[in-house]
Amino acid sequence: MPGRRGIPACRTAHALLPNWSRPVVNSGAQERGNGLFGVYVHWPFCAAKCPYCDFNSHVHRGAFDEDAFVAAYKKELGYFAALKPGETVRSIFFGGGTPSLMSPAAVGEILDCIAALWPVAEGAEITLEANPTSVEADRFRGYRAAGVNRVSLGVQSLRPEPLAALGRLHSVDEAKAAVALAQSIFDRSSFDLIYARPHQTLAEWHGELEEAIAMAAGHLSLYQLTIEQGTRYYDLQQAGKLIMPDEDLSADFYELTQELCGAAGMPAYEISNHALPGDESQHNLLYWRYGEYAGIGPGAHGRILVDNERFATATEKMPFDWQKRVTETGSGLVTNDVLTWEEEGDEYLVMGLRLREGIDPKRYALLSGRKFDPSRTQDLIGYGFIEVLENGNIRVTERGFPVLDAVVADLAA
Repeated sequence: MPGRRGIPACRTAHALLPNWSRPVVNSGAQERGNGLFGVYVHWPFCAAKCPYCDFNSHVHRGAFDEDAFVAAYKKELGYFAALKPGETVRSIFFGGGTPSLMSPAAVGEILDCIAALWPVAEGAEITLEANPTSVEADRFRGYRAAGVNRVSLGVQSLRPEPLAALGRLHSVDEAKAAVALAQSIFDRSSFDLIYARPHQTLAEWHGELEEAIAMAAGHLSLYQLTIEQGTRYYDLQQAGKLIMPDEDLSADFYELTQELCGAAGMPAYEISNHALPGDESQHNLLYWRYGEYAGIGPGAHGRILVDNERFATATEKMPFDWQKRVTETGSGLVTNDVLTWEEEGDEYLVMGLRLREGIDPKRYALLSGRKFDPSRTQDLIGYGFIEVLENGNIRVTERGFPVLDAVVADLAA
């Protein structure tokens, strides 16, 4: 990251700290972290709200003071830096919303603030999510100059009809051009696709995925379409106007995805993420390996250790209410709950079992205060749902991934 300076507000940690109440629940003396710390920056604005999206995103019309908003980000960063002084930042992720609606200058100012508050690891991964409609060569070069070294593009489909149905504003040609542009400017890039869509056939997905693999530069995020409450798709499904693939067909879509990506040397390192060896998303691995991250911006969630207790944090979702709260108190926090041992263990299971590398039973015991029930573990092994690796890690098998929620529940029981 460029070492630009000149941001005095970010050099001094904010004086106001949250009410970090600490009930005696995680009183064990052993360290509960794993040395991984990152920063997530949420930019909540979008050009349009997609019908499947349940993320904290908002369409804003009219004038907007980007400088004042960025000032709030810097103030909230200082707030968290006071809680986590001296941590080495391993990764930074700009998510949304649509972060590529930010100016490169705004991205650079936030990155400079982070670098002024914390040491940033050499070669740290700095990702920015972008939509194909909001990118151009000069803008991408501006992000690169600001310090971004990886982009993730929300392509979602390489076919025109599904793009329209998904509410996307870009065309297939725009998507392909954006992918090529990103690959020409950034050392690392990825793009997302959504599959198992209404009316989609396996043959159609086979052709689309093969095309995507040929376009990819080492990483693909491939998500089965899920219907979330509060979205337009949910309302349509409830009204019987949106028919999703049944469980058997959904499983066939998943198996086809694994087969094609594996054959291309891009196996899934996490349920929905595929990469060539070495091209995995380091920031997302930080989440799944149950590291710490400060969540900055409207509706951002975080997990941080303070005095060896893990806090779940969340900020105000409404963008301008968040900005007002930060201005008045130093942060937009509306939640900062200490997690119990049981909650930490459950979160570690839910996150870590998504990974091909699996989880360390010893760390689970440290976090949760208890070991796995040997009889339940053996039953799951007997069913072919989990396996034990040579290093002692437990991971879910191909057969177990379609019933992952049940596997997690069984191990945690």
